[in-house]
Amino acid sequence: MAVDWTELPPEIIETISRKIAIYSDYLHFQAVCHAWKSSIPKTPSHLPPQLPWLLLPQSQSNQSSYRAFFNLSTYKFHSLNLPEASHHKKHCGSSHGWLIILDDSPSILVINPLTRRKIHLPAISSFPNVVSFDYANVGREYLIVNPQGELYTASLRQMRDGFIKKVVMSSSPLEKKGDFFVAMAILCSTGDLAYCKNGDGCWNVVQNVRSFSEDVIYFNGLFYAVNKAGQIVVCDVNGNSPKVSLIETPRQIGGDLQYLVSSGDGLLLVTRYLDLDVEFDIFIYKTARFEVFKLDLNGPRWERVTSLGDMMLFIGDNSSLALSASGLSGCTGDCIYYTDDYSANNYDGHVGEHDLGIFKLSDGSIEPLPCYPRNSYSRLQCPPPLWISPSPC
Repeated sequence: MAVDWTELPPEIIETISRKIAIYSDYLHFQAVCHAWKSSIPKTPSHLPPQLPWLLLPQSQSNQSSYRAFFNLSTYKFHSLNLPEASHHKKHCGSSHGWLIILDDSPSILVINPLTRRKIHLPAISSFPNVVSFDYANVGREYLIVNPQGELYTASLRQMRDGFIKKVVMSSSPLEKKGDFFVAMAILCSTGDLAYCKNGDGCWNVVQNVRSFSEDVIYFNGLFYAVNKAGQIVVCDVNGNSPKVSLIETPRQIGGDLQYLVSSGDGLLLVTRYLDLDVEFDIFIYKTARFEVFKLDLNGPRWERVTSLGDMMLFIGDNSSLALSASGLSGCTGDCIYYTDDYSANNYDGHVGEHDLGIFKLSDGSIEPLPCYPRNSYSRLQCPPPLWISPSPC
């Protein structure tokens, strides 16, 4: 006797839907029939972190409001209407499926490209080192005080491009109504860390952590930030005033960039080494290799990791991410998927290759990403590509 799948009890349909781990599969499940769609939540809350999509640069000649994303699991491109991230906007991070965007205004926009839900973080003009802001002062709209107490001015574009390095969020800002979340920013100009909580009207600087500006990650309810030598500060901003503690590991010498990644129940340090290359008579930095270390708190010290097993790491301007490759198509374990987050000069209209690829930890080899075949020279555009995890929340 044939079974009419459209007449399954709603509780069974919902139980089956909770076994789905990939967002696109959940959408396909909803599309089977009206009965299935009406039996499960429109927005799933049970999904694990998704395999990131790569947000691709937009050429200067492209005046469309649509942005292209590369889906690593299907090797397909998706085009999403995203005028907020088009045409001379700067991306300064992605967290939990949300993109942080700056433009030629004090506004800091946070938007989910899939759902188009958005919020605003406190404006750039609300940072403590910004003395004043006035649109009438064309070309010198901002008045800023540096760490030495000296005043200087900056334009809208200078602040857009050179004030904030990266923003990391503790969670999705709209995952649940009324949820508490914190955003932590790394400032380019001073190396300071500054934070705001949902509902705050301004940013607050974390004192005495100025040099810990290589990367920041949210892990087990706390923010961890790393300096050039691989030393860690832990920032607890849950109370009325920040609490800061130092994890003083032996100094890591020789790396050019440092990243922090939370993996399972521990922290990884990823050290990036760059080589200076010449392309078309132009000096451009290129990634040569990576080294990975795991934090041993008994030292404390960093222990060298020679294999990630089935884990893969995604680093760049995004909040660093570790995922298991098990059960996921289009990706490989024991690899680092990286983009360029270190030099806007590499994207100043020059011809060459984007510095992004797949680093295999087992043998130290580098492969191009499928959407960027090797030797595919083009005029590089800013902002560079960025990993972002698709999220319905």
